[in-house]
Amino acid sequence: MTNAHGQPDTADAPHPTGHPAVTRLYARLVVSDGARAIDFYRDTLGAEETERYTGPDGTIVHAMLRLGGAAIAVKDADTADPAPTSLGGSPVIMALDVPDADAVAEAMLRGGATVVYPVADQPYGQRGGRLADPFGHLWMISQTTEDLTPEQIQERTTDMFTP
Repeated sequence: MTNAHGQPDTADAPHPTGHPAVTRLYARLVVSDGARAIDFYRDTLGAEETERYTGPDGTIVHAMLRLGGAAIAVKDADTADPAPTSLGGSPVIMALDVPDADAVAEAMLRGGATVVYPVADQPYGQRGGRLADPFGHLWMISQTTEDLTPEQIQERTTDMFTP
């Protein structure tokens, strides 16, 4: 059986720890211009809009976007939910694993994103960087360049912080 979002309905299934089962998790991005943000995510990341609900004034109160196998929601900022641009930024980083980090970063830059950390080869087997979208949300874009074990990744991470 599936729920309204086409995902397995596990609401009644007990979780092994005794806690309620989580049936879905997604980020909800609050933005200053929902319609423009949806266009940006569609044009730069290939997002597909699957739902949109608006208030009487046309503001987006909830829109659901699919990015590959993941989903994000977008809504216009209001007095209860401020956008990161009105707060001086966001401490949350959306991480995207993609086949071509350079191409995704270039598309985002063409769409108005800015570079926080440029895309480069990383010692832990990734090629990636960080960008801020025009709405104040941070995106870590990365692609795997080496298949490393967790032990190798830890060793290289330790080396990064050892003078």
